[in-house]
Amino acid sequence: MAKINPAFNKELEKYGSINYNACYNCGTCTAVCSLSTEEDSFPREMVRLSALGLEDDIKASLKPWECYYCGECSTHCPQEANPGELMMSLRRYLTAQYDWTGLSGLMYKSLPLSIAAFILTFAGVIAFAVSVGFELKEMLHYGHLFEGIAIGTIGFVILLPNIVRMWYFTILKPKVKVPFMKYVKSMGELFVHMFTQKRALGCDDNQFRWFEHFILVIGYLSLLFTTVALDWFGTTNLFVIILGYLMSAIVFVVTVDFVSSRMKKNKEVSKHSQPSDIFFVVWLFFMGLTAFMVRLFIDLDILEMNKWLYIFHLTVLVQWALIIVPFGKWTHFLYRSFAMYFAKLKEN
Repeated sequence: MAKINPAFNKELEKYGSINYNACYNCGTCTAVCSLSTEEDSFPREMVRLSALGLEDDIKASLKPWECYYCGECSTHCPQEANPGELMMSLRRYLTAQYDWTGLSGLMYKSLPLSIAAFILTFAGVIAFAVSVGFELKEMLHYGHLFEGIAIGTIGFVILLPNIVRMWYFTILKPKVKVPFMKYVKSMGELFVHMFTQKRALGCDDNQFRWFEHFILVIGYLSLLFTTVALDWFGTTNLFVIILGYLMSAIVFVVTVDFVSSRMKKNKEVSKHSQPSDIFFVVWLFFMGLTAFMVRLFIDLDILEMNKWLYIFHLTVLVQWALIIVPFGKWTHFLYRSFAMYFAKLKEN
């Protein structure tokens, strides 16, 4: 028997949901959603599950991740129930459910806690700089070392267990029988969506937004590879240096549009932005911009006189790696990709 949580709407409000209980089940959202089919109802099914407080069914569902929030459902809703924002709130809620540490939920629901975490990491960076006497070579060396350690540690200690929990909620607990070879044969679906997010192309009038996200993903992953694996700040290889400049420029240029959209709130997707949404795009912008500037100052041989720039970059990097990647909106990129993979596994 399904367990109903009457207080679920109060819990979901903490993740940003707005007025979804105003829904009177007219079906307009499903009619306008290009993802809806005879078998799959977007986003109507999730609105009903949320209204009834069926948490287990929500945790077992992949539909919140299959939605790319074009905003059409909210724009056409006659009751202003904001079904698109509900789907976004469910993604935040599910992120908190997958996270075994519980920190994602705490940060989503508490802005003061998030700010405290940013302040604490900033203090840690300053303490590190003091401990090495603000020696630039030492800071660059340990900064690069931190990147590699952080990727491995966060990946294996936090993100991998969270993916396993997601698999448990959506495949194992609902008792979906999946032959082992299907896991292998469907693996391509994971990588296709991880690098292209092609599902977003199914949304009407969403092609430019999809292209921006595609370029940003490629730029971000390439910049990560260039700085960590190819040691962009330490190399003298001209190809690597130019590649790093190009990728960092792509990251901060594309995020300018995202930041502008969040500030203007002229699109449905940005009208109800939560702090986690703002942190994600602003910190990504600073990641690209400060990385570009640090390398430029190295090439101009003036970084030694402007150590503050690297300290600022390192602060952004540490906050990105320790807060936003494991506990913030960055995880949506990972969970969405695996959701498409798991959805493929569920197909008959």
